[in-house]
Amino acid sequence: MQCEQKIISQINCVAELNQQMRTEDARYLELLTRLRNGKSTIEDYQLLCTRVIGAPNSKISLQQEPWNEAPILVFRNTLRTRLNARAVLNKALRRESDRLRKAILELPDNKTEHLPGYLPLVPGMLVLLTENIATELGLSNGTRGIFRQLVYDEFCEYVQFDVAVFPKHTKFITRPKYALVEFSSCKLASGLKDLEKQIVPISLTEQTFTFDIKDLHTETVSKAAKVVKRPMKIVIKRKAHPLILAYSITTHKSQGQTLRKIFVDLVTPPGLVEVASVYVPLSRVKRLDDLLIVRPFNFSSLQVKPTEAQMEELNRLNKIAIKTRKHFLTT
Repeated sequence: MQCEQKIISQINCVAELNQQMRTEDARYLELLTRLRNGKSTIEDYQLLCTRVIGAPNSKISLQQEPWNEAPILVFRNTLRTRLNARAVLNKALRRESDRLRKAILELPDNKTEHLPGYLPLVPGMLVLLTENIATELGLSNGTRGIFRQLVYDEFCEYVQFDVAVFPKHTKFITRPKYALVEFSSCKLASGLKDLEKQIVPISLTEQTFTFDIKDLHTETVSKAAKVVKRPMKIVIKRKAHPLILAYSITTHKSQGQTLRKIFVDLVTPPGLVEVASVYVPLSRVKRLDDLLIVRPFNFSSLQVKPTEAQMEELNRLNKIAIKTRKHFLTT
């Protein structure tokens, strides 16, 4: 973080973007502007309350398009993992087929360099790229797509899975080759050979992460390991598809994206709350009608003001932007 701050402090040329390109709803844009500056009003709060699920006079069906495929934006990876697991199981049960494919292990992907051990796959489900595959083609970290098919080696290998977690007809794949994913934002001029347009094969990638095994040992073994100074962490190399489920995504991961419809929870978790915590999810859509709030929330969620350090940085960048405009207007 200190290194990033030092790099940012070296910026001496700023182009200030004043025109809002995402938001089409003028009233909603005014709300977002006040929220960004920590000046939300009670009227803003009341307006957002009209988008809480179950609000009076709401006639929205969550089981039909476009809301049945809208991602749920949450603040914590643990909740995201649970919601994604529930969503894919529900989708698998609705299909009543044996095309659900899984890989290994159950650690949250934020602890495994974003390569999940269990990657539940059902054709038609939403996924998110976790690596830059081809940024020039619009295939970068955070790009959303639709999983279509998994290509793999048929190989019989005895691996013990937690079968109680998965549907009855789950098929476990331990040697995948590549996943066929449809990306609507892909900029390929034409389809790849033998594939429909916007269908892209996503191959395996390799990451290394550590896992603390001390909790798996008895107290006696742990004490013995300390005595002989034996490390209790193991290094794991994992090959998997750089994909995660996209039925629920963290607000952090949603930054920079424009989403068609979203659900958002404005009840912030315990701990430090910043302006960006609420502003980021609310600003992912073009109009107020494009979001639904999952439960009632307090006005205090909209009253968070920028910190002194944030205001100093914004003022510093604003001054540089003014100098930049003057420089290019006179040259």
